Amino acid sequence: MPPWILAARPKTLPAAIVPVWVGCLLVWAEAGRLNWLLAGCTLFGAVFIQIATNFFNDAIDAKKGADTAKRLGPVRATSSGQLSSRTVMVSGCVCLLLAALCGAVLWHAAGWPILLVGLVSFFFAYGYTGGPFPLAYLGLGEVFVIIFFGFVAVMGTVFVQTGAWTAEAALAGAQVGLLSALLISINNLRDHEEDTRSNKRTLAVKLGVSGARQIIVWEVVLAGMLAQGWMSFDKSSWIFTGLPMCTLGVFIVVRVLMVKPSTYYNKLLALSALMLLSYAGILTVLVLS
Repeated sequence: MPPWILAARPKTLPAAIVPVWVGCLLVWAEAGRLNWLLAGCTLFGAVFIQIATNFFNDAIDAKKGADTAKRLGPVRATSSGQLSSRTVMVSGCVCLLLAALCGAVLWHAAGWPILLVGLVSFFFAYGYTGGPFPLAYLGLGEVFVIIFFGFVAVMGTVFVQTGAWTAEAALAGAQVGLLSALLISINNLRDHEEDTRSNKRTLAVKLGVSGARQIIVWEVVLAGMLAQGWMSFDKSSWIFTGLPMCTLGVFIVVRVLMVKPSTYYNKLLALSALMLLSYAGILTVLVLS
């Protein structure tokens, strides 16, 4: 894989795409229309922020010694010497600039709340692994993802289109956030030993293997249980958004409980991404049918 694509980590992009996709579906379900310019700017802004975060993560983890030759996950561009740290960091800044251009359109349309969301997102794109309080090194990665890739992303997408913060968007944001956090949890459980050696205090390191497994179980269970919440909004058929968690989710949980952290977890990561996409796919069918 070319080093630029390796550093961008395209397999993580569903976590940026799905929240916007889901937010747009909620708007379509209520209004039957979308402002496609705003939808496009929201999508590309989220993707560029995600890629910037990945670039910064690649360079900073290499500098801190968190990515070594013993890691069980994919090869990293900076630590493997395929790209220099400076090149990767500059690439991250360029992505943030592109995101800012998309954000300017959203700011003009929706006002200061979106400006605030954008500035905080930009800060944490670097602050996830860098700065004096790197979230990923303090065991706050899952919390960050649930808030920003769940609630903020879904509710923000709806707000840009409608000017309202809605309870439906909050419910969908909770589901998406938990499914996105699952990716982080599986990744961190896989890298538990290496992160312990490099003093990367992820939640898996803090809680140990047993505790990390329980976090994964609850992320799947809660995301599935929240599907029942759609009945409160007279959307009883949307309970089927819990189907991926009852199928793929159960399989993932069983394998996590039975298999020790290893390269096998890379397959579970792929299945978790598929579950997130399946959630969005089912919601798409329900909204458009």
